[in-house]
Amino acid sequence: MGFVPLIEVTRGDLAECQHWGAVAVADRNGRVLAQVGDPYTVTFTRSTIKAFQALPFMQSGGAHALGWGSGELALLCASHNGEPMHVQEVERMLGSVGQSYHALRCGCHRPLFAELGLGSLPDGFVPDERHNNCSGKHAGFVAHCVQQGWPLDNHLDPAHPLQVAIRERVAQAVGLGPDELAMGIDGCSAPNYAMPLAHLARGYARLAGGAPDTDLDQSLTALADAMVQRPELGSGTGRHDLDFMRVGRGEWVSKTGADGVQVVGSRSRGEAFALKVMDGNMVAQVAAAVEVMDQLGWLDAAQREALAPRRNAVIRNAKGLVVGGRRPVFRLQRATV
Repeated sequence: MGFVPLIEVTRGDLAECQHWGAVAVADRNGRVLAQVGDPYTVTFTRSTIKAFQALPFMQSGGAHALGWGSGELALLCASHNGEPMHVQEVERMLGSVGQSYHALRCGCHRPLFAELGLGSLPDGFVPDERHNNCSGKHAGFVAHCVQQGWPLDNHLDPAHPLQVAIRERVAQAVGLGPDELAMGIDGCSAPNYAMPLAHLARGYARLAGGAPDTDLDQSLTALADAMVQRPELGSGTGRHDLDFMRVGRGEWVSKTGADGVQVVGSRSRGEAFALKVMDGNMVAQVAAAVEVMDQLGWLDAAQREALAPRRNAVIRNAKGLVVGGRRPVFRLQRATV
């Protein structure tokens, strides 16, 4: 089956664009509960695995030893906007192990809040590594290396002890072997892994609902608690992950990844879904995610209304005229018992 149409964009009465993708819904045991297209479609996970990349640090007791709370743990999992609250938190994280942003190896880019048109930058602003949307994850990398006595200069090399440990823990979290993860290099220069959507969903079911069958349970729960308690640090002003977790009232653990990847876990159900929009369109990705939540029965009336602008939208031209719309065109196929 592969990819199928998820979101259709219309102009007048005709379909003008279609965004194709696939969806997998899974529980903590890895059972596929529902799907659209092929639930075992292999895709790079991008930023959706940040919580899993923090597991070696968490499992070692590193965060506890530093007295890190929900703010720091949320930043470990963040794709943040580079707002002052994010930059200041990253500075504190690095300072707690005697390092500065010069230890980061993630590169720098303009803060996302400016790139997304959510704010402006002062004249003469020069971004540095702290403003990278992945700098919280990388601050965790630096902290773990300092605690373990590992070299910092090459800590993103796939053969570095940090990255070897991360690969093992990512695989454990999603129910695969380390050699089953295809590797690529992410936008922040860290190794990233591709896996079937169903396994990514399983990992988020464990993150959201607990993993009592593994030694990761306490670490995953602490990270999920932080993501839900401090969603403004995990993404930022105007971002859909912030919307999802606030509208979810503590029930949903939501994480976006670049190029059309989205995962949302339900804490009370111990279930999650992972989706990939093949063309990487984020508007379609978010619209599809809301539709999946509704079809799964996760939304009450108030939540459905709050998220309606993210799902069904009219399209206006420069003059403000309604010229088209956006609509979901898929139905989840439920697994038969």
